Amino acid sequence: MKKLNKQEIFNIIQIGNKDDIPSHAFDIFITITICLNILVMVLQTYEQFSALFPFFDLVSLITIIIFCVEYGLRIWTADLLYPELPHGKAIKKFLLSYDGIVDLFTILPFFFLSGFVAFRILRIVRIFHLFRINGQYDSFAVIFSVLKEKRNQVLSSLVIVMILMLASSIGIYYAEHDAQPHAFKNAFSGIWWSVSTLLTVGYGDIYPITTPGRIMAICTGFLGVGVVAIPTGIISAGFVEHYSRMKLMTNFAKDEHIDMLTVHITEGHCWSGLKISEIGTPDHFFPAILMRDGESLIPIDSLELKNGDTVILAAEGYFLHSY
Repeated sequence: MKKLNKQEIFNIIQIGNKDDIPSHAFDIFITITICLNILVMVLQTYEQFSALFPFFDLVSLITIIIFCVEYGLRIWTADLLYPELPHGKAIKKFLLSYDGIVDLFTILPFFFLSGFVAFRILRIVRIFHLFRINGQYDSFAVIFSVLKEKRNQVLSSLVIVMILMLASSIGIYYAEHDAQPHAFKNAFSGIWWSVSTLLTVGYGDIYPITTPGRIMAICTGFLGVGVVAIPTGIISAGFVEHYSRMKLMTNFAKDEHIDMLTVHITEGHCWSGLKISEIGTPDHFFPAILMRDGESLIPIDSLELKNGDTVILAAEGYFLHSY
């Protein structure tokens, strides 16, 4: 039996395409393992299945062992995931990455920290990532790029929410404290009421009974509708801008019969900081070459884009038509 080397193992445990049979098979295997682990976690909350608990424990043990082996392999091959870093720094970067933290919190609750067992559910994100939900580009990459692009506007709207929350909590405390001191004991009680009112949840555990308090509640409720709509509208507009930009690039390339596109990565660009596998390219285009510091690099999936990079996108079939 052929012994696999480090590069081959790395290629297998990374997300592969359908043509790479070992890697694709591993993706399917790890997906089934994740689903089994989460299914067992859910079924163990039902007393009706108490007779099957020993079997569930066995399945959980097997899946956790698989996760431990995968986690160890990913640490071992971290230098191939981050080829620009030394081995030690590459391991550290993986351990502090989203995948590294989720993998760790998937394993730890089995041995201790049982209260954190719900962290296993985060592994579902791996399934979305494995099967590239949303076709041409990763949905999560689009979400994060939009949030990063609109971060200043979103933060500004959150500051407005905090100011309104603090103002309404203090106001309701002074309006209601004398009438119901058991409900509005301090400013924190006012904050709890303010959050539930501003976010239009309205738990009803504490509510105003005085006329000034009710007038304030009406104003806070109306303000809450508008305040919640602000960040929602900003993020929605960001998605519209993103998809419109991608559609414009696609139509322009199609109408003008463009074979190659050049994308310059500048500070604040939606591709900055993303890996090649995470960027959204126009339909029928793919990254052909990456220019960095005067050098031409092969745009492998794990390569992270930096400010100052230039990505050359080539149309599918361009190289065939060129020769």
